[in-house]
Amino acid sequence: MKTPDCCLTLSFPHALEEHIVDHLLDHPEWVDGFSTVQIEGHGRMHEESTAAELVRGRAGRRYAQLVLEHDDARVLLDQLRADLPSDEIAYWITPVLEFGRFA
Repeated sequence: MKTPDCCLTLSFPHALEEHIVDHLLDHPEWVDGFSTVQIEGHGRMHEESTAAELVRGRAGRRYAQLVLEHDDARVLLDQLRADLPSDEIAYWITPVLEFGRFA
């Protein structure tokens, strides 16, 4: 059994959500489960930003968060980068000190 030791967070525009979710679901060997959250991104705006987002200075985005092994996170990132090369997808990996379930 694998021991999850990191949290991979992906930040991406709504338009890429189905592609990313499908990719994660297609790889149960690395992804045991994940959460998605609606967020608003502040900062660098892209050409895909709507006029309303440009005026407000923030854009609707999504996060996907996965707790998994670091080696699996690296392989998953390499595959995502090859399948969806986009500067609109940001990611970061943080350590997980402990992970478990109540039952």
